[in-house]
Amino acid sequence: MPSAHVPPVDFDLRLVRYFTVVAEHGNFRRAAAELRLAQPSLSRQIQSLEKRLGVCLLDRTTRGCHLTAAGQAFLPQAEALLCSAELAARTTRAAAAPGAVTIGYVGGLIITTAVRELRTSHPHADVTTLHLDWNDVHTALLDHRVDAVIAREPFPTDRVRVTPLYQEPRVLLMPTTHRLAGKESVTLEDFADEPLIRYPDPAYDAFWRIDPRPDGRPAPDGPLVEAHADKLEAIAGGQALALAPATDGNSTPRHDLAAVPVQGIQPCHVVIATRTRERNPLVTTFHETARSHLTGRDTLPAVSIAPHQPRGPFRTAELNRPADAPYL
Repeated sequence: MPSAHVPPVDFDLRLVRYFTVVAEHGNFRRAAAELRLAQPSLSRQIQSLEKRLGVCLLDRTTRGCHLTAAGQAFLPQAEALLCSAELAARTTRAAAAPGAVTIGYVGGLIITTAVRELRTSHPHADVTTLHLDWNDVHTALLDHRVDAVIAREPFPTDRVRVTPLYQEPRVLLMPTTHRLAGKESVTLEDFADEPLIRYPDPAYDAFWRIDPRPDGRPAPDGPLVEAHADKLEAIAGGQALALAPATDGNSTPRHDLAAVPVQGIQPCHVVIATRTRERNPLVTTFHETARSHLTGRDTLPAVSIAPHQPRGPFRTAELNRPADAPYL
């Protein structure tokens, strides 16, 4: 008697990679930290993979997790699948080179001059751009969705070459009704006891909340957010403040937020990131082009402040930037 037809499994390679990391650590918390994900989100992703496979891959306990029999059988296949996918992407890219390159960028970073120069110098090349979320830089490079990324640190850098381009000062985002909204500038001491927006990625969270503080104290916790709109809503609603890049951290169209320059803290660093063993000559050319053209001078927004308003902090609605401009 013929066996029943079993439909093929549509694998999401991202979920497969998450599973291998959890299997390696035997602990969701440590795996989430390495993947720079929130632990509940990682748990849901693994459950989604198990649902697609129709088996339980991990036994969860209060001390961690361990592979089931099905998980032990799947792990080497998962690792082979990831290696095969990487090889397929690398081989395909190599076949396309040197005629194609994809440049990624995050937030409101402007890459136009460098991309235009690359297209001018290589008129027959297929040069495309792709906007990325701040937490997708590393994965997009290793998955070959992009060949180079203009991004802000911090992000994971294993198997990635990072070259500094320029620095950006940081500002403090707050409601226009906040006690600090009328100041020319502030220091860390001025908002030391104010909660700041938290982020799922530990390194990103530490940098943008200055946690721990120079004296060793932890930064006060604000709400944990992932979406940009949720962050702005939390700030406007008085739940927390947030640090952001001065060049585009205040480019939101909201009328109820203001940004004040912060003195005495480390600036954020804008860099170009590529794969360590990248052989596409267009990437090499863009790397040099970015270093010469992306210096930060073109990224400062035009600010127009009405006469009755303080001249120090930037009113977010007054910045001469498109309302839908991408944000960090």
